[in-house]
Amino acid sequence: MTESEQKSRTQFNKLQKRLRRCVGEAIADYNMIEDGDKVMVCLSGGKDSYTLLDVLLNLQKTAPVNFEIIAVNLDQKQPGFPEHVLPEYLTSLQVPFHIIEHDTYSIVKRIIPEGKTTCSLCSRLRRGTLYGFARQNNVTKIALGHHRDDIMETYFLNMFYAGKLKAMPPKLLSDDKQNIVIRPLAYCREKDINRFAAFKKFPIIPCNLCGSQENLQRKAMKQMLTSWDKQFPGRLETIFASLQNIAPSQMLDTGLFDFANLQRIPDADIAHIVSHEPDLDILER
Repeated sequence: MTESEQKSRTQFNKLQKRLRRCVGEAIADYNMIEDGDKVMVCLSGGKDSYTLLDVLLNLQKTAPVNFEIIAVNLDQKQPGFPEHVLPEYLTSLQVPFHIIEHDTYSIVKRIIPEGKTTCSLCSRLRRGTLYGFARQNNVTKIALGHHRDDIMETYFLNMFYAGKLKAMPPKLLSDDKQNIVIRPLAYCREKDINRFAAFKKFPIIPCNLCGSQENLQRKAMKQMLTSWDKQFPGRLETIFASLQNIAPSQMLDTGLFDFANLQRIPDADIAHIVSHEPDLDILER
């Protein structure tokens, strides 16, 4: 092995360990996978879902709990979609998989005017189909490939365009209370996933439905975050940490904190509370 190849191998090993550690921490922090779970990994053919499947398959071998993995792809009948790629790849890995055929492409093209963003409707149709499959096949967790950057982009999209402080939770109970969605890549950086996918040479399948829509608000958010990451190292880490450290009483949402019924405590009551507090010096001794 040449010096260049050795260096590349070392870089890959560090990257792989970092991704596995991040996924393991996210799973532990949010109790994403439990003993006996049947985890459905939604595989789109993109770098994120390939990475998700790769890391989960590795963790499955060493995890302290036993869980099953099934890879599922939704064939939306997009023109030119290479139907052979995913079955061949998954067969080579000896991973149980299922291809769902549902022509959501025609539905989206019929409803959404030419040139308008298709992602929202496409996502809802895709989610409904996957939820139905999960219920019919005793799936206990639905794993999606959203990563840290996706979560922050969604946060700023909601802030700038919807007037909401809302992101993507690492673990979610669906509205019908029948499905639990998990995002094991929640702590993983997109740039690490990009490098990992390049090292692994995953057979990437582009999305022909919306991949050419350049003027999407999400792309503007991605450009903003990328610029911040270059100009202000550490800023993205701080932003993400803030999503895990929320102080409801310091915000303005009356539904989240009972501002209307805030009452000051009279001095006499404060004195009573203080007089009944334990002597910390005694406890420490």
